[in-house]
This record gives sequence, structure tokens and C-alpha cells, in this order.
Amino acid sequence: MTTSTVTEGAALSDTELEDLRETVRSVCADAGGTAAVRRLSEEAPGIDAGLWDVLGRQVGLAALGLPESVGGIGGLAEITAVCEELGRTLAPVPLLSSTVLAGQVLAGCGTADTALAALAEGAVHALAVAAPDGAWRPDAVPVAVSWQGSVPLLNGTAPFVLDGADAEALVVAAAGADGVDLFLVDPREPGVTVRRVPTLDLSRGQAVVAFTGCRARALTAGGEGADVVSRALDVALVALAAEQLGGAQAALDMTVAHVRERTQFGRPIGGFQAVKHACADMLLQVEAARSAVVRAVRSDGTPEALAEAAAVAQAWCGEAFTAVTAQCVQLHGGMGFTWEHDAHLYFRRAQSDAALLGGAAHHRERLAGLLGW
Repeated sequence: MTTSTVTEGAALSDTELEDLRETVRSVCADAGGTAAVRRLSEEAPGIDAGLWDVLGRQVGLAALGLPESVGGIGGLAEITAVCEELGRTLAPVPLLSSTVLAGQVLAGCGTADTALAALAEGAVHALAVAAPDGAWRPDAVPVAVSWQGSVPLLNGTAPFVLDGADAEALVVAAAGADGVDLFLVDPREPGVTVRRVPTLDLSRGQAVVAFTGCRARALTAGGEGADVVSRALDVALVALAAEQLGGAQAALDMTVAHVRERTQFGRPIGGFQAVKHACADMLLQVEAARSAVVRAVRSDGTPEALAEAAAVAQAWCGEAFTAVTAQCVQLHGGMGFTWEHDAHLYFRRAQSDAALLGGAAHHRERLAGLLGW
């Protein structure tokens, strides 16, 4: 089982990293930007399969940050660069849920080569570890494991399973006599019920997964699963922060473009002092978020350093994204409240992300514990 902070594939040079950014940006533009989100429906939110086929399989993002043995590409720097670009257009692809969350957990187990290879090829995997409040709490794992001879059986209900309704396999944390361990489950297995739930953000599909004596494959033993999940979630928190940064930057850009063009009393509204101050505040929020993400990438050396930096990034970026998108809606006036304008799509993502993997208050509490306050 690995003890590094992030599983890494072949590292990219600065030029290759910028080329990767441009490729992701180009593919998302070809997909119509936020039009990919609008193609989804409230009945089936979450994933644009065609866009994921291009990004995940053809571009190879499904293997981002995974071991070289399965064709992995890069590490935390590459993950954050790609997530920032995806966040700019709210791309509805399972990079965060499958490649980062489930992928880092499977790589950390060291016993899931077949599953990891399938994931790296683009097969969607979902991670079921959240406590009832949406955060990861090793002492509040909602699924339990019992044993029928050498066969593990799972019972319980996992809430907030990101892209769970579209997953081909589930990676589940379950509490047993030895602590928390990890298990691989086929969602078509008898005893598994997957229920898609309505979401505020159409690009973030979620499901509630119930296990009733279903068979599973053990990935860890002896209670080692909790540490694997914690390390993987720190990587995911930084990836989420990068997505939030990309979304906040896009909301700022569209707002600045609007206030330059929209006129009132014969002059652009961007010339009014109150609007200038609001845009300046948005810029400060975006740059603070950027600094938090860059700091997290540069701190990737020890699990302790990444854990602290990830908590800081989420404490800042979640609230920054929420504040910037709210101001974006306001500064667009009446049109900012309409379905036809994109402002509400970013606002929805910001509100959804603010509670995903634990909110800012949870991460501040965690940071205080990490620093011994």
C-alpha cells in the first residue's frame, strides 16, 4: 500500500502541461462550453458520455494521476491544471468522482490492478465513503461489513455517492471489527440498490446506494482503509479547489465583459464606483483561491503537508466560488436570474460544491486539529 501523498504517472514538462491545458480547453469549447451542461436533464444529471469518451478515453484523462503501470499521466500539478480548465465550463465528466476520488483510493489499496486498469481506460467508478453529513468521518461510516466464511457481505446505506448512478463499479468504505476497510462492489450485484437523486447542479450527479447483504471484494484488511481514503481525499480536495478556481475565474470574466458592454445613463456600468468595487472584490476572491491551489500543489511532499494545504484550499475556495458567483448574478441584473443566461449554472455548481466533501466549516475544524489548535 502506497504512503505517498498522490499516486503519480509519467510527469509532464511545463510545455506538455500547457499543451494538456490547451487540449482540454479546446475539447470543452468544441462541446459548446456550458452547452454540455444544458444538454443534461433533471431526470439524468451528471455525465455527458460523449464528452467523457473524448476527454477520458481519447485524450487519456481517465488515467490522470494514476500509476504508470496503467498508463497514468502526471500527478497533482496535472490534476489541478486539468480540473481548473474543466471548472471553467462546468464540464459534466466524472474526472473528480472516478479518476481522482475512486482512482486514488484504488491506487492506494495496491490490490486492485484489474479495477484500476478498467478505470484508467474510462470505466466510471464511484466512491461511497461519505458520512450522513456528506463529509468523510472514519467514525461515522454508514456501511458495515460482516463475513460469511471468507466472503464479505455489506449492509447499510451510502448517501452522496458522486456519479453513483452512472458507475460501473463502486468502491465502498465499510466498518468492521478491525476498523474501516475498502471493498469493490458491482452495482448489478444482488443486494445493491442505486437510486439517482435530484441535484441542484445538473453537472454533479449523485445517488443513494443501499447494500443489503451484498457480496463484495475486499481491497484492504485490518482497518487500513481509513488511511487510504484520507490520503485520497486530500488529493480530491485540492482537485475540487482547482475546479472551483476555474469556475470562479469564468464567472469573473463574464461579469467584467458584461459591465464593460452594458450601458446606463449613457456610460458603461463598469465605470460606476460601486460596480468597480464589486469587481475588485471578486478579483481578490479569485486570486486568493488561486494562491491556495498553487500552495497546495507546491506543498505536495508529505501526507501531513498536503492534508493541511488541502484543508486551507477548501476553506478558501469553496466560499470564494460561492461569493463570486453570487456577485456575478447580481451584476448581470435581471438577465442574471434567467434560465437562458449561464450565471445560474455557475451559482448552482458553487452551492453544490460548497457542501461536497464537507463544507468550509468542516475543513476549518479539521485544519485546527491538524495544527493542534
